[in-house]
Amino acid sequence: MMNAPSPEVDVFISNYTIVDPDVYHLWVNGYSASEAVSILKQYGILEEMGTTLDLVASDILDHYRTYSLLEKIIHYPTKLDQQLAFQIEPQTKHILVEKYYEIDDIVIREFLGKKLSSKHRKDLDEVSEKTSIAIKSCRRQFDNVKRVFKAVEELQGSVIQNISSIFLLSEDLAKKYGVIVFIACMRFETSKRKLQMLTFPDFYEPTLCIMNKWTYPKSSPEFGDTDLDREFLLELREVRVLLDKEKDHKHIVCQKLKPEFLEKTYNSMEVNFRLLSRAIIGIAYNLHHNRDLRGFFLEVVERIIDPWRILGWNKIDVMNFLKVYVNCAIELDIFQDAEVKKAWERYMDVITTSVKQLY
Repeated sequence: MMNAPSPEVDVFISNYTIVDPDVYHLWVNGYSASEAVSILKQYGILEEMGTTLDLVASDILDHYRTYSLLEKIIHYPTKLDQQLAFQIEPQTKHILVEKYYEIDDIVIREFLGKKLSSKHRKDLDEVSEKTSIAIKSCRRQFDNVKRVFKAVEELQGSVIQNISSIFLLSEDLAKKYGVIVFIACMRFETSKRKLQMLTFPDFYEPTLCIMNKWTYPKSSPEFGDTDLDREFLLELREVRVLLDKEKDHKHIVCQKLKPEFLEKTYNSMEVNFRLLSRAIIGIAYNLHHNRDLRGFFLEVVERIIDPWRILGWNKIDVMNFLKVYVNCAIELDIFQDAEVKKAWERYMDVITTSVKQLY
């Protein structure tokens, strides 16, 4: 008896790791597998896929096991290309890393101004309760920030480029981590009562401006942009010459802004010019002291922004004043040293950015 011919079967075997963006999103954000099943069920996955709840639960558990195995590798993203256990396409690697290192502004705000120590990691239950972000996600973000900080804090060169190359992050995400690292390195005060209403985005733009304007030039290979240019900070003491020309400075500023301001705003500027100008100059003069540098944001809020708020100026008038104030000082031609003039402009770029963001 002849054997019946075997049926032809096409078989395709692949060991490429499949990442489901929706499931990975839930895993990264700290949801358990059972919570992920419930959430996806609410989204209508059973109807969409035409399957059963048990199959969905089994599939999600399988994904969760894979992501847990990958997690230690994702801690050091460059190892994704070196390991052999998982074959992952470039686009999938990007998703794995970018999503894992994603941060919630509201959570990161709770870390600013605090040491990234084991003690504070134990307090993440409070952060989770305050922000309504899952505790697992808070821990992931805390550990990521700590890991990035340790990896780049002592490296020379651009902190943002270092973060991007070591952790393979996009430019936008690397900038966020760069700002967090910079604030930690400079030990900026961010926790005082007057600053508690400020969000991470409020600190982000001014800090990025400080990194661009107040650090050593990129042509100085022995320094990175977590090192403030000490010569620049010392040169800022020379802007006190503006106090000697206060009347002339005030006259030109008032002359240029009179057509722009309402009478009430103009009168308050005339009366309070000395207060406003001396606050701006006073902060500049003392920045070479570490204590005053650490309190920069508090100084800006208390000495510059609060008086304007009390006077009832709107943001447009404030920004117009700063623009004219800076340019008129240069017109006075009192900065005979080109370096002092440059220092004044570098300083006021940050002040203007800070006021624009915080006002």
